[in-house]
Amino acid sequence: MAEEGGDDAEDRQEAPSSRRLEKAREEGQVPNSREASGFAALLCAVLAATMTLPSMGRDLLRALRGILERGHELSPEQALEVLMPTALVLLPVLAAATVGAAATTFLQTRGLVSAKGLAPQLSRLSPLAGLKRLLGAEQLVEFAKTLLKMALVGAAIWHAGAAPTLLEAVMHQPAAALLNVVADQGLRLVAATLAAFALLAAADLLLVHLRHLCRLRMSRQDMKEEAKDADGDPHIKSKQKAIRQQRARQRMMAAVPRAAVVITNPTHYAVALGYEEGSSAAPTILAKGADEVAARIREKARESGIPLVSNPPLARALFKLPLDTEIPAEHYQAVAEIIAFVWRARTRHSVP
Repeated sequence: MAEEGGDDAEDRQEAPSSRRLEKAREEGQVPNSREASGFAALLCAVLAATMTLPSMGRDLLRALRGILERGHELSPEQALEVLMPTALVLLPVLAAATVGAAATTFLQTRGLVSAKGLAPQLSRLSPLAGLKRLLGAEQLVEFAKTLLKMALVGAAIWHAGAAPTLLEAVMHQPAAALLNVVADQGLRLVAATLAAFALLAAADLLLVHLRHLCRLRMSRQDMKEEAKDADGDPHIKSKQKAIRQQRARQRMMAAVPRAAVVITNPTHYAVALGYEEGSSAAPTILAKGADEVAARIREKARESGIPLVSNPPLARALFKLPLDTEIPAEHYQAVAEIIAFVWRARTRHSVP
């Protein structure tokens, strides 16, 4: 595979294959938007605060009021004890934010847990490589995203009217109504912030996926190598095929001594037929071969005392049949005459 950012990056114009994506996932490379995780954390924190603050806010206000009224009388330990309700209020908010961020990351990575990204890489220790990372295209994109985030959130807050409207409302309201004014304006501010972060998260999610696919693009040579790996190296497949043929030939040669007769061409083909006297089954093709293999079958038959009968038409017809199969009915007559001839000859030689 072509390395990312290599000299042949411009040649990698093909979309990544499913195998390429799966291999990248195995190496811990998956699209993960930090903006989406940040938005989920903020949203869960706001929801948790909305549910917990009304019930626990009174205790918090009483604690703060006590510190303000008797701050000079309280020791640090007493002040910490008074502020414990603050921790109780913030704890579920922080827990909700953590769960939201973790769940969003889990969904984006589809539950991937990989430690390969934590493995030390010597290339990261190079000052030149570090400088390239700092001044690279990805860092420029991150810087642009940061500026866009600040501008978008600022615009959303300004559109919500938090600054001028709040000051104007506070100046014309009695002291008892200030809390309600601040709460209303705070809700508008939170809603505007959430809307801005939601827009940023959606855009960043799309950008992260596009960058991930772009980073894993393949060249035509990559695709050829992947296809070769998927289908198997032709040289290895050829060797495996040769080994299988050799083993099959060895098993076939080992079956020749069990043959009743070997029918030959007489030089080009040789077919060994197996048949047991008294058996109702038709003769079976135990071995067959052409040219060199046929010569080896004939040699093996002579060593084992198996009769050789020359019948070119029958030898050519039987050679076309698969091994370990019974001969078809149209060859029964011809094969039966040959086997009968062999048995008669064997009987004559056995009679003293």
